[in-house]
Amino acid sequence: MSQSKALRIVLATHNAGKVRELAAPLTEFGVEVLGLSSFPEIGEIEETGTTFEENALIKARAVAALTGLVSVADDSGLEVDALSKAPGVYSARYSDDWQSQPGESRDARNIRKLLHEMANVPADKRGCRFVSCMAAVRPDGKELVVRGTWEGQLLESRRGDNGFGYDPLFFDKLIGKTAAELTRDEKNSRSHRGNALRALLARWTEFMQ
Repeated sequence: MSQSKALRIVLATHNAGKVRELAAPLTEFGVEVLGLSSFPEIGEIEETGTTFEENALIKARAVAALTGLVSVADDSGLEVDALSKAPGVYSARYSDDWQSQPGESRDARNIRKLLHEMANVPADKRGCRFVSCMAAVRPDGKELVVRGTWEGQLLESRRGDNGFGYDPLFFDKLIGKTAAELTRDEKNSRSHRGNALRALLARWTEFMQ
């Protein structure tokens, strides 16, 4: 790879928040992080994998091939033990088979379905975890995949107004708060995505050699 391409990577997302989250710690490596907003010709990449690792690699490989730059992608979701690790890779679209109530967001509908599925599950059987897998792919084919997890317990009702997705139901027993009750810095220090990012950064220099 040329020197210029080695100093620029593409994060396979249109989410500006995710781009900022990865850009900050990578500055010490002299890396410029771009999002897919810099490549409007790249449309949605279909996630056809059955695991978080497969979906992250699908996105990273596609973006690396289309841009000729190092690409990083993540796939994440919630695994609930009592539901055989569902919703898993389908976390974002878990309730797509349910009809929305008036004014209901997709996140709210997902939570409503999850609470329904867990209605008769006792507290000691409500273990769950957030999972994040990050894949880095170089145009020459070299790949790196890391995983981060965050163990918790599902509550029977929502708590907190921060975060998104299933955060209001995800209770971290070690700190006594839901993910939706944490500040951004608190969440990053505990979260699955924060753990995956730290694992990625620990191996970044080796990956780029």
